Amino acid sequence: MGREVLNALDVAKTQWYHFTAIIIAGMGFFTDAYDLFCISLVTKLLGRIYYHVDGAQKPGTLPPNVSAAVNGVAFIGTLSGQLFFGWLGDKLGRKKVYGMTLMLMVISSIASGLSLGHDAKTVMTTLCFFRFWLGFGIGGDYPLSATIMSEYANKKTRGAFIAAVFAMQGFGILAGGVFAIIISSTFKANFGAPAYEVDPLGSTVPQADYVWRIILMVGAIPASLTYYWRMKMPETARYTALVAKNTEKAAADMSKVMQVEIIESESRKEEEAQGKRKSYGLFSKEFLSLHGLHLLGTASTWFFLDIAFYSQNLFQKDIFSAIGWIPPAKTMNALEEVFKIAKAQTLIALCSTVPGYWFTVAFIDKIGRFKIQLMGFFFMTVFMFALAIPYDHWTHKENYIGFVVIYSLTFFFANFGPNATTFVVPAEIFPSRFRSTCHGISSASGKLGAMVGAFGFLYLAQNQDRSKADAGYPAGIGVRNSLLVLGVVNILGFLCTFLVPEAKGKSLEEISGEYEEEVETKV
Repeated sequence: MGREVLNALDVAKTQWYHFTAIIIAGMGFFTDAYDLFCISLVTKLLGRIYYHVDGAQKPGTLPPNVSAAVNGVAFIGTLSGQLFFGWLGDKLGRKKVYGMTLMLMVISSIASGLSLGHDAKTVMTTLCFFRFWLGFGIGGDYPLSATIMSEYANKKTRGAFIAAVFAMQGFGILAGGVFAIIISSTFKANFGAPAYEVDPLGSTVPQADYVWRIILMVGAIPASLTYYWRMKMPETARYTALVAKNTEKAAADMSKVMQVEIIESESRKEEEAQGKRKSYGLFSKEFLSLHGLHLLGTASTWFFLDIAFYSQNLFQKDIFSAIGWIPPAKTMNALEEVFKIAKAQTLIALCSTVPGYWFTVAFIDKIGRFKIQLMGFFFMTVFMFALAIPYDHWTHKENYIGFVVIYSLTFFFANFGPNATTFVVPAEIFPSRFRSTCHGISSASGKLGAMVGAFGFLYLAQNQDRSKADAGYPAGIGVRNSLLVLGVVNILGFLCTFLVPEAKGKSLEEISGEYEEEVETKV
């Protein structure tokens, strides 16, 4: 009966429950993106509040080591969470672990905003501590959301459903920007303050301390709203049937939430064969020969993509300042600066990030994962070189708009390309008993790339002339050379894509070869 349950899922009509599952799993991602990206909206504000230097020409900024810690701990937490919860999801089942990650996110979001103390050291230390645990919970959401969605979906629209869960990230980034705009403008209206150059101390009103705390704590709301629904979801039929070996329960669970018809076959041969399936482990020769290259492919492509993707985010603030979207810091008060940064990030998300995600949702089951990923890496390479080679041309004021258009296109093709497909594919191509673990390994490899992108390029992109580098940083190779390096990174991602098989239109068991593992079948 095992195969009948899974076949019924593969051919089930797209129905209301599929969309419910997208929302329930997607809200985790909405929260993830909000929590991870909202810190970039308030880092400048934290610098002004806690690192003000009397008599300085410019407002206070976070020292390099503090800035790296605030951003880096969440990445380290996410990487650890992806590996730990990915493994746990295969051991205990998707459903049990799903609630844990969400509770961790809710508690840590609130705690981040309550970071204790009034002096810089205590606030930053507690903020880093809670952001590590926030990252840990977010990390668990990656393998679990992807696996749950892939195991519920039918084979015709599976790619679109998993991509739709991931696409909720775009809305999370958007929500972060919009909420920061609302909060900063509300506080600005009620607590007016002069610009920094007029009155350095008065430009940061005491109430500004509430702004960053509120922005960070609101991340708990969407996560807590979906907790109840996550707990009501039954375990996925594929886990129950293939890993827990309880096909009756799998059939009963599915018929409760979905209209699927399961016809029991007369033959028991298949059942007997399934019972004697050769069971190999993750670190075995069999796994290595059957899926080793696939795992290398999903991990390496995600690694290279995130180097490029997260280093792009770093150039944002410099680009915004260069094109005049964000005026020089000293001409604004603290709340005005939060408002301007949030507005610029929201515009980029609205114009390139969000549409890119939904293009993937629309086309992934038509074009296929493989072609979309190759196309994405190809265009990211082209646009990186288009920014890098004539870099001096783009630095002139009259060419800024062209620079922003090309910069936005690299974002668009990251999202209508590898940023979405690297998330979808590991949830489809591995056997169900390793699915969550392998997705965790692939996504953790991506986070490793994100750290290289976020921190390596923070130093690399510094001016080659030490005196022109940012305060506290050594000389780097400059933005132009950094962009050239990123172009090469994208080429490597393009090449590693060839290690990953196409999963379009096939059932999960067909792709992972789970039914070919049967041995000693009684004939």
